[in-house]
Amino acid sequence: MGRRVMNRRSVLGWMSAATIAVIMIISGVTTTRADDASFADGAGNFITGLAEEAINSLAVPGLDKDIRRQRFRSLMQENFAIKGIAKWALGRYWRRASADERAQYLRLFEDLMVISYADRFENYSDGKINVKKTEVRNGKDALVHSKLSRSGSTKPVEVIWRVRRSEDAFKVVDIMVEGLSMGLTQQKEFSSVIRKNGGKVDGLLAELRRRLKSNT
Repeated sequence: MGRRVMNRRSVLGWMSAATIAVIMIISGVTTTRADDASFADGAGNFITGLAEEAINSLAVPGLDKDIRRQRFRSLMQENFAIKGIAKWALGRYWRRASADERAQYLRLFEDLMVISYADRFENYSDGKINVKKTEVRNGKDALVHSKLSRSGSTKPVEVIWRVRRSEDAFKVVDIMVEGLSMGLTQQKEFSSVIRKNGGKVDGLLAELRRRLKSNT
């Protein structure tokens, strides 16, 4: 009789433990899915707002070039993971660079991004971004798929934004235009410049200075 009671208790205990485990697993899945959905919605809204702000503040007809560049820099500093993007673009050479070379590179990289992209907004006063869908990758990054269109343009441009959540903020870590990653493109280009200069980061710094001077 005692053994039967013990067995019954054991079975009941095992069933209770299994039930709790199932509930915890289900709750965890539900929470993860809810978090992903919230992350996706937040990332999509972030990109929509960023695009609207960029067009409204940068694509103003007749806007002074220096003012446009200043506004673009502010938007970029606030919404892009500049240091992370710059480090990724330098790749393995980041570890080889001295502290002084890293500091110079980060300043030059930001300046190059400003002169390379700010002026492109001059003719985008009629531009519009439509977010089509957002997919979450590993709970860390969200890929926001969008279409960039302009009146008179025959075909909208496909733009995918890789967005990362940092605490309560969202940051752009890469942009893919028509399937081409800007970060990867820069990494390949920078690596090529460094290799042509004997593997020295200083060679890239000189090239970035030259580009900045020619576009000032």
